[in-house]
Amino acid sequence: MRRRPPPGRILLPAAGLLLAGVTGATLLAGVSLLTAPVASAAPPALGSQDGSLIMVLDSSGSMAGPDGSGHTRIQSARTAVGSVVDSLPDGYPTGLRVYGAGKTHGCDDSSLAQPVTALDRAAMKQAVAAVQPKGDTPTALALTGAAADLPAHGRRTILLVSDGESNCGAPEPCEVAATLAGDGLNLRIDTVGFQVEGAARDELECIAKAGHGAYYDAPDAAALGRQLVRASQLSADAYRMAGDPVTGGATPAKAAAIGPGQYTDTVGPGETRWYAATLDAASTADLSATAVPQPGVPVGYGDGIELKLAGTGTYAYTCDSDSERFGQDEGAMTLSAAVSRVPSRDGKDDCDKAGRYLFSVHRTTAAASDRSRWPVELRFDKEAPLPAGTVAAAARTDYGTAPAPLTGTPKDLTGGTGFNDAAAVTKGVWRDRLLPGQTRYYKVHLGWGQQLTYAAEFANEPVLDGASSAASTFVATTAYAPGRLPVEDASGARDNRSYTGSPVSVGLGTVPVTWTNRWVDDGDAATVHSAGDYWIAVGLGPDAAQLARNTAVGVILRVNVTGTELAGPQYRAPALATHSGAAQGDAANGGTRGGQDAAGGQSGHGKDVASSTSSGGGLRSMDLVAAGTGGAVALAGIGVAGLVHRLRSRTTRGGA
Repeated sequence: MRRRPPPGRILLPAAGLLLAGVTGATLLAGVSLLTAPVASAAPPALGSQDGSLIMVLDSSGSMAGPDGSGHTRIQSARTAVGSVVDSLPDGYPTGLRVYGAGKTHGCDDSSLAQPVTALDRAAMKQAVAAVQPKGDTPTALALTGAAADLPAHGRRTILLVSDGESNCGAPEPCEVAATLAGDGLNLRIDTVGFQVEGAARDELECIAKAGHGAYYDAPDAAALGRQLVRASQLSADAYRMAGDPVTGGATPAKAAAIGPGQYTDTVGPGETRWYAATLDAASTADLSATAVPQPGVPVGYGDGIELKLAGTGTYAYTCDSDSERFGQDEGAMTLSAAVSRVPSRDGKDDCDKAGRYLFSVHRTTAAASDRSRWPVELRFDKEAPLPAGTVAAAARTDYGTAPAPLTGTPKDLTGGTGFNDAAAVTKGVWRDRLLPGQTRYYKVHLGWGQQLTYAAEFANEPVLDGASSAASTFVATTAYAPGRLPVEDASGARDNRSYTGSPVSVGLGTVPVTWTNRWVDDGDAATVHSAGDYWIAVGLGPDAAQLARNTAVGVILRVNVTGTELAGPQYRAPALATHSGAAQGDAANGGTRGGQDAAGGQSGHGKDVASSTSSGGGLRSMDLVAAGTGGAVALAGIGVAGLVHRLRSRTTRGGA
């Protein structure tokens, strides 16, 4: 997902710019549709049941002191834990461990107050209500016990809440956190500092960094509840991976063989994973990678993933490359990139040959960035050419006039955690809420001849009283075509903006979906060449946790699908609604998308194809005229030199 420019380089929109067909007046009207402040995030509709959470509560003597709200710190902590329990999804495995509550003095004082089982809200509230602070602060002991309390498998989170530093000597909590979290794949340690400063805050920040987690500052009781809910929901609502496990090779010679389908792997800092795909001489192929780091962990501007698809042999030819980087240093979020092999018109390109191709995924990591391994979700989509004799419609690289902005009362929904569980949306106005550091996913169907225009409008968010006037984060969006191909904007919209709590909108517009777009030298159109599900990803920067007063920030999503859906990609295809043989046409037209497979991706004959063209320049508008067999094209007054494989590099976009 594209990120805002570095501080001092924020770009302002041109005067009069229509952002995905949304005027400034409409944006303000959209914000008014958020009829009430978002006091807290609603429980996710479905829990990510492969995860688990244990809260570790400091119950040392200092927690019996006042917190400035008229309550003691432990009383406010009980209320905050109750808010977490109410916000978590039904059945999400959750437990509670305390330390310092058993006796007045002793560094062996830590106990499991509620086992990690399917969420029992009443039991959790009873357990925290019984806690009476009195003792010392054996933080390292409590972390060790919490790790043992969690299940042996799956994505596990320790959420530590403390108002002070450990007073029990060796081992140091930071060292213990680093040992427990290991490579960061299965265990994450988040910390919340309740009215801490100095050495206590430094220690909690160190624990979070060593534990591949995030530190949340809670200067008062309201902040404690807000930050605890944010951290716990990010754990429960993490990206839901799907696919068959595979281990990429460490070298090209050891590349792991993959076929069409979906896979999961991991990649470490500075590491390259290699995979081998066998391609025929006619089909097109898309290979994508979605990296899922722990949300909010430290990253650098240039951190990200680099993909390459190349032939094999003595003179291996690079068919396509792509890169995706965070472009910000607030914290990690999801990253996706894709490469493609699109057979050329005459079949004489080096990448047209049948045989073994190498797909590589490389991770770039700055020295100060988090060193945990990243889970990676891989997809290999394959698509046959159009049936012999099919004359494809001409390419369409024109966006046209921006449609009138959609109005109406928004419908509430909860976006998906990723591609596999993206929330299905249609043309209309929708309302969702995003946590700091979260990316939500939505999918919308686009048929042949149709185009997508959307805007994500972020609310006029109340900011914290203590927030600096210069405090800011970012909001961002990316769209993906079938095959998880990142879509470039064709509408002049902005896909990332700085966010300070004032209303702001990001969005994107596509050209009409046309088969022959895959051959044009136009980055705005090249990937918009297959009918099927398109994805919209909308993200909120991690630093919103230090800015927003509400737990989650409201967003209005205006989704517009324009154009008549055609019965197929062929020249002069009739409208789908009036085509009596629509079902037969769908089965024969090679570019219509199939249904969802078990992994949540596209299946059957509906594998789509990606373009290997670069962005900007080249053939535009109606330059290509379709003719011939199997989607071959004849150029109107233009040679075929433009129809060659090119390298793509999108290095200014961040996650998702």
